Amino acid sequence: MFRFFVATTLLVAYVYALPQQAAQPASADGAATLLSSTFADDGAGNFNFAFETSNGIKEQAQGQLKDVQVPVFDTNGQKTGDQPGKAEVQTGQFSYTAPDGTPITVQWVADENGFQPKGDHLPVAPAVPAK
Repeated sequence: MFRFFVATTLLVAYVYALPQQAAQPASADGAATLLSSTFADDGAGNFNFAFETSNGIKEQAQGQLKDVQVPVFDTNGQKTGDQPGKAEVQTGQFSYTAPDGTPITVQWVADENGFQPKGDHLPVAPAVPAK
C-alpha cells in the first residue's frame, strides 16, 4: 500500500511538472531592434535622451535641476519653514501603437508637483459645475 501511495505521488508530481503548453511570445515586439539612440548627461543634473525602435516605439526626455523651496519639519512632523533646495524637472514624450492599431502619444512633465501625463487617449475629468 505504501509503495502504491509513493508511486501515485511521484506520478502526480511528474504530470504537474510537465509544461502545459508551448510558451508563446506575448507579441512580435520581442524581435524589435533599436534604430536610433542618443544620450547626453553633463553630470550636473542636466540630461537628454531619445530612442526609436523598429516596431514604432519612440521616446525622448530631458531633465534639468530647478531651484525650489524644500519644507523643513520638526521631530513631531510639524512644518517649521522652508529652505532652498534643488529638484530634478523632467519633460518628455513617448509614442507607440496600441494592440488595436491606435497610435498612442503621451507628453509628460515630472517635477515638484508629480508626474503629469497628457494624451488624447487619457480620460479627462468632467468640468466642475458652476454654483
